[in-house]
Amino acid sequence: MSLFVVRHQHAAETCPARDPRMGAMLLDHLSPANAERFGIRIHGDGVLDGQHTLYLILDAPSEGRVNEFMQPFAQAGSLEVWPASACETVVERGGCG
Repeated sequence: MSLFVVRHQHAAETCPARDPRMGAMLLDHLSPANAERFGIRIHGDGVLDGQHTLYLILDAPSEGRVNEFMQPFAQAGSLEVWPASACETVVERGGCG
């Protein structure tokens, strides 16, 4: 498993949380049980207030699997996926690079 940071952003006009049905569907998609079906473990999520920007930290077998899992969000706006490392790993290897 590898660590990834994901950023999804959408326009205020198309915010899925405004639609109760769409919001419920996205929460269900981000549930631990559903993420597990993709081989993914979500460590945390956060939405920047007023920014329409979601960040996720997760473990996944590959970046491709992350992109597959995040397709519902990619359809609603932009999606960026970055390989990441835990702080402890960075310190152990002697730097961020």
